[in-house]
Amino acid sequence: MENLKGILFMILAMAGFACEDLFIKMLSTNLPVSEIIIILGFSGSLIFLAIGLTTKAPIFHKDILSMPIVVRTLCELFGALFFVLAIALTPLSSASAILQVVPLLVTIGAAIFFKEKVGWRRWSAVVVGFLGVLLILRPGFGSFMPASIFALLGAIFLAGRDLATRAIKVKLPSVIISLYAFLAFGLSGIFIIPFSPEMLMPSSNEIIYFAGASAFGVIAYYSIVIAARVGEMSVISPFRYSRLVFAMILSIVVLSERPDMWTFLGAAIIVASGVYTFIRENLMGKTKERIL
Repeated sequence: MENLKGILFMILAMAGFACEDLFIKMLSTNLPVSEIIIILGFSGSLIFLAIGLTTKAPIFHKDILSMPIVVRTLCELFGALFFVLAIALTPLSSASAILQVVPLLVTIGAAIFFKEKVGWRRWSAVVVGFLGVLLILRPGFGSFMPASIFALLGAIFLAGRDLATRAIKVKLPSVIISLYAFLAFGLSGIFIIPFSPEMLMPSSNEIIYFAGASAFGVIAYYSIVIAARVGEMSVISPFRYSRLVFAMILSIVVLSERPDMWTFLGAAIIVASGVYTFIRENLMGKTKERIL
């Protein structure tokens, strides 16, 4: 029953992230990316600050400056920055599909940084998954969009965030980690102002979009925390890919995007590779338990 609850919260989180991405895409049609990042970053940090003060969380905890948390925050900063750029400059469906390569990148990182044993089956799944990414990117072809590289860079940094999270030893409330992640994200928007068009006053509709993006983002963050706490990661993790399903539906229905056959095929390959990797990790974990 707890795993079912975890699955439902994971799906809710992924739906929330997909809706947040949709609002960001809609905002990017008129507003510069720097302005979107600044407003979303600081509004999100204010929401988490309010939650932290209400729950009496240790906002100025000394371990905030520990190396794993600093690395995690920086990876979150660049990951979110590059992914927002990808959403703004490329079709939402393509950017969301490329983002699904994160678990495969985590597998590579775990082998390199944590000396985790990765068998040939999982390495094969990683290689096949990256072939799926190439099908979406199609470098060297006329349909190649250089801005799609931002989505891949975002995925690399978000994988780094997940790896840094594994290295965090202290038990800090997730609301505090999220607060500083959003704060850093907002600051990154300030740094790219010199490279962005002039800021504009948001219209009434755009203010609603900002509110929607912030609300769905906070709901998604909290839902994924609850999912991780009540369900087994090996059971709930494959449902992360539901984000791609929601993103595809929203991009087609709301944005009138028409992903081509190669995008669908590449996305399917990435998802299949990721799910297979999760299954193999789960089987390896159970084998170790039997040995011990």
